[in-house]
Amino acid sequence: MTAQRTTTETILRLEDIRAGYGNAQDIIKGVSLAVEETEIVTIIGPNGAGKSTLLKTIGGTLAPRAGQFYYRGEDITGRETHELLELGLLYQAQGRNVFPDMTVRENLLMGGYTLQQSELDDAIDRVLTHFPQLQERLKVEAKMLSGGEQQMLEMGMGLMVDPDLLLLDEPSAGLAPAVQSDIFDKIEELNRNGASFLMIEQNARQALSISDRGYVLALGEIELEDDAEALLENPRIRELYLGG
Repeated sequence: MTAQRTTTETILRLEDIRAGYGNAQDIIKGVSLAVEETEIVTIIGPNGAGKSTLLKTIGGTLAPRAGQFYYRGEDITGRETHELLELGLLYQAQGRNVFPDMTVRENLLMGGYTLQQSELDDAIDRVLTHFPQLQERLKVEAKMLSGGEQQMLEMGMGLMVDPDLLLLDEPSAGLAPAVQSDIFDKIEELNRNGASFLMIEQNARQALSISDRGYVLALGEIELEDDAEALLENPRIRELYLGG
């Protein structure tokens, strides 16, 4: 379990967010939540609850219909993904979002597209300290990597800009259990180095085990918020989302 934080600074705050697609009714129905500095916060809930829709909305790929977002106290409502990245907020959608025909190094350079040329080598070196497995694969095309290596590469691409807050949608999806554990270990390592996380994860038990707090999202609304340890011990949560 991640140690409890002593900081009180809020890095991300949502107030009464509503969101949906096209002319359909709201999928997200007035969600308010917060992430404190250097916290890991996990959102769990059933399929169809709106978890990915919520993260897309925070990450700037879906405009909210109502409500406000605040990042370090600044109103960022309606900002697009690239604008959020410049502020230090990184959104990574579900799936292996790498350039398959480019080498690992070329993918990392793409992740650092906002950096100055003089900053790129240092940024790559910093990423490789977190993902040393990629060091010997720098000249290998991304499509030749394993699923776990591709997930590490995607995270590495995001880390090129040294974000303060990472929004992760199912970072362990489709990976073998041992590789999932590696990904969660990397998240903990990055968190110890100062990064904050808000993530969605179907492997709710393992995600909560490294988290500080968690939210339960059901039918587009926050049903429950509590310390991660309390959620892990909650009989109802265990039965519904943690496999008993």
